[in-house]
Amino acid sequence: MTDLFSAAAEDRLRSQAPLAARLRPRTLDDVVGQTHLVGPGRPLRRLVEQDRLTSAIFWGPPGTGKTTLALAVAGTTKRAFEQLSAVTAGVKDVREVIERARQRLGEHGRGTILFLDEIHRFSKAQQDALLPAVEDGTLTLIGATTENPFFEVNPPLRSRSTLFRLEPLAKSDIETLIHRGLQAEGRTATPEAVAHLADRAAGDGRQVLTALEVACALAHPGDVLLEHVESALGTSALRYGRDDHYDVVSAFIKSMRGSDPQAAVYYLARMLEAGEDARFVARRMIIFASEDIGMADPQALLVAVAASQAVEHVGLPEAQLNLSQAVIHLATAPKSNRAALAIWNARSDVQSGAIGEVPPHLRDAHYQGAKSLGHGVGYDYPHDHPDGWVEQQYLPTEQADKRYYVPTDHGAEAAVADRMRRRQEGDTP
Repeated sequence: MTDLFSAAAEDRLRSQAPLAARLRPRTLDDVVGQTHLVGPGRPLRRLVEQDRLTSAIFWGPPGTGKTTLALAVAGTTKRAFEQLSAVTAGVKDVREVIERARQRLGEHGRGTILFLDEIHRFSKAQQDALLPAVEDGTLTLIGATTENPFFEVNPPLRSRSTLFRLEPLAKSDIETLIHRGLQAEGRTATPEAVAHLADRAAGDGRQVLTALEVACALAHPGDVLLEHVESALGTSALRYGRDDHYDVVSAFIKSMRGSDPQAAVYYLARMLEAGEDARFVARRMIIFASEDIGMADPQALLVAVAASQAVEHVGLPEAQLNLSQAVIHLATAPKSNRAALAIWNARSDVQSGAIGEVPPHLRDAHYQGAKSLGHGVGYDYPHDHPDGWVEQQYLPTEQADKRYYVPTDHGAEAAVADRMRRRQEGDTP
């Protein structure tokens, strides 16, 4: 009778659970996204299907399916599955799980998987309490975290775990989730409503399902329309079609190239408001830093790369601050495309057949018999000279007069131009 009432209560709770919880898959085949981990022949799928999964850490932004993936593993493996949240669990809870796991292993020969959500919330002492059970195989730990495990997970525990990186869900994955959610709610939605939800998801599956559930409630009993999605998200739909994507990105790049920080920040805002992938924006900025600024401000590349890393580690909306700072730096920096021209022209020469012989004095002379071939003979070691520089031929003879990199007098590149000019004139720096 107790089991009957417990089952009825579980069914009732499941039916009243949030949409995201109701849609959580029971097997790996039901998982949406993360194909690099759970696709056919991929590492996590193979380990789970062979029931040979060792301790693991699932690391990724919110809403990418860390808990979902752990529950799918639970539905696929033959091992017992226990779940704790580091927000509410303490060392006492961990020890109880370990004790049950030992008993299960001893009496039935059955292993146990412990899924620990938000493992980064556990203190060092709490994480250390897990270590002996993980080391001796009593427990297989699956830890989930949004934080970099190299900073937040104790090294001994991390070294005994396989790290699986989860990526933000692709737009096609988000659309799949939306259609599953509509089916679960017994509703339909207009294409505009679905598109707006997908555009605003930013790779977060849980967020999009929460918004969809609210939109369904607002639309009851009719179809989910764009206005319902706008109300659920608290944002108005911004026209941003395929042409807008290319046009706004083009305007963004050209505004930075034109040294207009006002326009560059405006187009950044347009892209972010339209749900453009922030990682795509950051990649364009990294390319721009070398293509359009180069040696005129060598720090520009570091700034752009740092902004890209901030997007990965912080995520939106906070990373908008890092992107804005980087965009303003790139837009106001002195400009030079000479570093880009250098590699473009050099590759063009190589592709057209300008493959001259490496001068003998530059060839590898470290192996026996190399000097008898003339390799390395006559090489003048720059560090033997007071200025750390000596004039000698480095380009092949056929290209000896080529000048691939010709610096401008813009920004920091002016100092590079002066240094190269003085060396050419024999006035060493």
